Formats: sequence, structure tokens, C-alpha cells
Amino acid sequence: MPPHRTRRRVAVIGTGSIVSGSHLPALTAHADRAELVAAVDVDQAHLGAFRELAGGDVAGYTSVDAMLDAVRPDLVLVGTPPSLHREQTVAALKAGAWVLCEKPLCLSLAEYDEIAAAEEASGAYASVVFQHRYGSGAVHARQLITGGELGAPLVAHCQTTWHRDAAYYAVPWRGTWASEGGGPTMGHGIHQYDLLLHLLGPWTEIRAMAARLVHDTESEDVSTALVRFANGALATVVNSVLSPQEVSRIRVDCADATVELTHLYGHRNEDWVYTPAPHVPAARADAWRTPEADVPSSHTAQLGALLDAYDADVRPPGSGPDARATLEFAAALYKSAFTGRPVHAGEIGPGDPYYAAMHGDHPHWAPTEERA
Repeated sequence: MPPHRTRRRVAVIGTGSIVSGSHLPALTAHADRAELVAAVDVDQAHLGAFRELAGGDVAGYTSVDAMLDAVRPDLVLVGTPPSLHREQTVAALKAGAWVLCEKPLCLSLAEYDEIAAAEEASGAYASVVFQHRYGSGAVHARQLITGGELGAPLVAHCQTTWHRDAAYYAVPWRGTWASEGGGPTMGHGIHQYDLLLHLLGPWTEIRAMAARLVHDTESEDVSTALVRFANGALATVVNSVLSPQEVSRIRVDCADATVELTHLYGHRNEDWVYTPAPHVPAARADAWRTPEADVPSSHTAQLGALLDAYDADVRPPGSGPDARATLEFAAALYKSAFTGRPVHAGEIGPGDPYYAAMHGDHPHWAPTEERA
């Protein structure tokens, strides 16, 4: 028997563009399974505008704790600046609510382990928004790769080459370690390399470089990495906000086919291309083509997967060790880039400076009093 579907009572924390433009449409699409009952924002004007946009009887609060005490929601969607994610996620978990939080879920592995402890104590779960995993094209590609249908993965490229100008970084909470946890490695490219990890599985070693070439920020504005995966595949990863011609791209060369995804901020089936190796029969290659359903990568698709997990009372995708692995990849990239040496999976733990902060207190990269 399929799990019983219950309509969940949902609250949002933060009412900015990501919540109004992505989370609210997702809730509307799943209105039979999720009811928006409350919103929190410290800015009364933003809160009022969002409540009007949301329609219905959405209660408004300027305090997270007050909302949690009064409403006791089943699910909390967090769309505030990154520096607030850990505190707000832990508060929601302690109140017994499941959480779907914008990336990054938190700013360090130490903060992540605080969230994991709150999960353990409450029995609730916290997922991070990595919506690119949930489009039908990504689901199909992962099934083919992990199932061995394309042969062994050999070589991969992961590219997030975007452009952000000085006006973008004029927003007070951007460009500092304390507010964002890092540069494009944490705030932009994380979507693509999360999808790469989702397709290829565990990584074992990373060698990286990072630089601050253009922007007057504490963190990097470009990073690159070479990655070895447990299955033997080798990959390159590029994260940039310096690139006038913007593109998001993943390419995986397997023994029997090349899989390519090219898009910018979201993908559909048509954005995935399969090129068979010369020895592959046409009939076999035809079976790799895109699935019948065309589900765009979106908050709507991920929210549906989370609600399915809630109904089944199982850990949702994009949470737990799965979410931690992506954050560990970011920490390892920074550690390798700043120390100039390879970093292996699992080596960053309590006592390691890169466990507590992505800058690792490196003298060239750590925050300074002048920038504070």
C-alpha cells in the first residue's frame, strides 16, 4: 500500500526573492499536500508584501521562536542569508519540524554536526535545497550511470562559470566568510558539483586552487579542482563569478557514452545529451534517450520528494550523510587550495581548522579587522 498522504502545515522563514519566487510556487503546486500557515521576516514591509502575495490566512511573525511556539509547523522552509541557516534550522528541528533549507545548509562541518545532533535529538530531518538533482533528466542520468548502462565512468567536467559585478557584492551579507561561508565555491558552484557527486558517488582525493582576482571580497571569486572518485573516475571542477559568457555544465565520459548537461539555472530533459561510443549498437543507444515525463529541476520537484519521504516516515533525500558529503567536498576544496596539498575524504574533523571554518584561519584568507 502507498503511504498515507497528510497535508502538512508549513512555515517559511525569510520572505525574499528565493522564497517568493521559488518556494511559494512549489507550495502552490503541492497545495493538496502542503498548506502555508505562517511566515517570518524581521522586515515588516517585506513580510506584509509576502503575506499579500501568498493570499489566504498566512500568519506573520518577526521572531522565529515566537512563530515556532505559536504555530508548531510540520515543515519549515528556510530562505534567509546563509549565516542564519544553522541557528534557524536547529530551532525548527528542536520544535519538531522538518526543514528544507536553502544552500548552503550551514557554513562549516562543525555547524553541520550541530544540525545532525539536533536531528538525532528531535527525530525530525533537515534537507538542503539542491534542486538540480530532482529534474527527470538528472534522475534518468543517475540511473544509467549508477546502473552501469553507460559503462564505467572515466572522465568528468563540472563547470559553473557565472558573472557577478560589484553591485552584486554591495549587498551587505555577500562576500564575507561570516555571512556566506565562502565565495562561488559555496554560493554558486555548489549546485553543479553536488549534482556531479550525485551522479558519480563518493570522491577520495581533491587537489585545488583558488584566487581573488577581481572582487574586493574576503573569499575567493574563482576556484578550480582536480578530483579522484572512488570508482576511479577523474574530474575537473571550476567555480567562477568572473565569466561574461555564463553557463552551467556537467560532462561525464563513460566507457560506452558521453553524458552532457548544459544549462544555466535549471534544466529540462532536452538539456541532456547522450553520445554513444562508436562500438555501441543504435538500439542500445536509443534506450538511453530522455524519459517520457519532463520534470524540470526545481524547488517544486524537490519539495515533492521531501513530502513523499515525510509520508513514508523515512529520511528525505538531500539530508544526513548525503548533505554532509557535499559540504565536506567544499571544505576539502578550500583546504587543498589554501594549503597547496591534496586532501583526502574523511580527513577533516574536529581539531582541523577547516572543520570550524571554510577559510581554516589561513593567514592570507581568514577575515581581518580591516574587513570586519
